[in-house]
Amino acid sequence: MAGAAAVLSDDSALSRIDHRLYSLERFLALISGLAVFSLMVMAVFSVSGRNLFNQPLSGYVDWIEQAMPLIAFMGASYAMRDGGHIRMDIVVGALRGRVLWLVELVTTVAVLALMILLIWGTWAHFSRSFDFASPLWSRDSSMDIALPLWPAKLLAPVAFSVLALRLLLQVWGYGRAFVTGSDAPVAVPLVIDAATQARQEAEQLSGRDA
Repeated sequence: MAGAAAVLSDDSALSRIDHRLYSLERFLALISGLAVFSLMVMAVFSVSGRNLFNQPLSGYVDWIEQAMPLIAFMGASYAMRDGGHIRMDIVVGALRGRVLWLVELVTTVAVLALMILLIWGTWAHFSRSFDFASPLWSRDSSMDIALPLWPAKLLAPVAFSVLALRLLLQVWGYGRAFVTGSDAPVAVPLVIDAATQARQEAEQLSGRDA
């Protein structure tokens, strides 16, 4: 299941790199949100045009195809940093100390290996589409208004590369926690129990009331 998580900071190099990467992740997540908003606006124009003028927005489906990588991938690293991804933590949530950090380290390394394979595969997919010698540098295009497809295909390896950087930082963080036996490692999401989460939300609400 997905739960609330906290990410601690200190003055270490790991924490400083974490904050710099987090700035990039928030920017990419903002772009993803703007893409969702843009599709909503386009849907309004398309439906309004169809109903009022019998003329929907030309290439609406093509633009949806172009925006899907923005929506699907650009916020993945942001969610990984904050511990927002869905996970089965029934067993992991019961672990403590070095055993917990070892399990987190092993699973993070496994995800990192998968992401490296996905970067390789999606880059190859982009390379097959991109060609400087072709019109609009593209060997393929969308069906309706002939949008070049390589920009959308490029977004996947870019987003996965940022996610791989985040996973590398988490491998560093979990590995250091395992070696040192730290109870509060930095730059990794620490799961907050329901009671602590409720207390923090109550404190935030009381602070707003004040």
